[in-house]
Amino acid sequence: MAGVLNGTADPIPTACYMSNNPREQNYRVPAEWDKQSATWLAWPYDTITFPQRVSAVEKIYYQIIKALSEHELIKLLVTTEQVKEKVTEQLEANGVNITQIKFYVTDYADVWVRDYGPTFLLNQQGKPAWVKWRYNAYGNKFPDLLKDNLVFNNLTEQIKATLFTAPLVMEGGAIEPNGQGLVLTTEQCLLSPSRNPNLTRQQTEQLLKDYLGANKIIWLKQGLYNDHTDGHIDEVARFVNPTTVVLAWTDNINNPNYQNLRDNLNILQQQNTLSGEPLNIIKLPLPEVYYDNNQLAPASYANFYLANKTVLIPQFGQATDLTAAKIIADYFPKRTIIGLNCLDLLYGGGGLHCITQPEPA
Repeated sequence: MAGVLNGTADPIPTACYMSNNPREQNYRVPAEWDKQSATWLAWPYDTITFPQRVSAVEKIYYQIIKALSEHELIKLLVTTEQVKEKVTEQLEANGVNITQIKFYVTDYADVWVRDYGPTFLLNQQGKPAWVKWRYNAYGNKFPDLLKDNLVFNNLTEQIKATLFTAPLVMEGGAIEPNGQGLVLTTEQCLLSPSRNPNLTRQQTEQLLKDYLGANKIIWLKQGLYNDHTDGHIDEVARFVNPTTVVLAWTDNINNPNYQNLRDNLNILQQQNTLSGEPLNIIKLPLPEVYYDNNQLAPASYANFYLANKTVLIPQFGQATDLTAAKIIADYFPKRTIIGLNCLDLLYGGGGLHCITQPEPA
């Protein structure tokens, strides 16, 4: 069976295709703080995304892999055997236990595995599954990235879990689950005419519920200014426990994000969990980082990544770095907090959460 994506065939492995949806089989998307078996990454190489910055971004990856591989497996995409050899050598030189790295040699365009990669699910018996969404490079903004829609179609035989194929253009950074049936997203992204122009809001919401095993979708209005993803939720609001959301926030009335963040706060203040509890909303300071052309960058501490024993938190050389890290750290007292300078990664338009994808245990 094949879907259609922007007029081109989107091949789906027929042997793995399931016509019924995950929710009917009691699958759900877990929270990021739930136990993980692995973190997926894709090794950086693209000089278009990271002009004169690839080596700097590689150093961030070495730090990430070293920190995470002490407590879980790293599943790493690389483009060639030669890259695999180079990365293996450098990881060993950085003190990484290479047995904790599983390489996948495959063709891909870029590092944003959160967005084109699988969303993993578990059922009530702990059986794993994954959802393959359609990926159209953020509303066809970046034609060179369109081939990343096929990356995980080519890896289905290597992912030992049930596959569900969703008839929805969506990126992983557009959703934020609490693991208990509640999912945050933004209207700016998932209702964008460049994603699913033939779907209504109601149809989009039903597909999210079906393929995430969710019971309630909370729609915020917009994401960050200058975010080429059209407002991914992982830049503005994240769950840190089933009832608490950290929300990007600025008191600078001249910041283009000022009113949008207030609109999002108003929406969250009117929402409850499935058990009827009001959401606890914690304001997370928004750094003000500018690109070389003096354009405001979509920098956010909300783009942190939770792993089994570690929390990776972006840092930007701002006065707000320590404040933001402390706010997040207070919710994960048993995890090691690691701040990473993400300025070079941010130049490519994303952050720590954008380049990682957890696979639950």
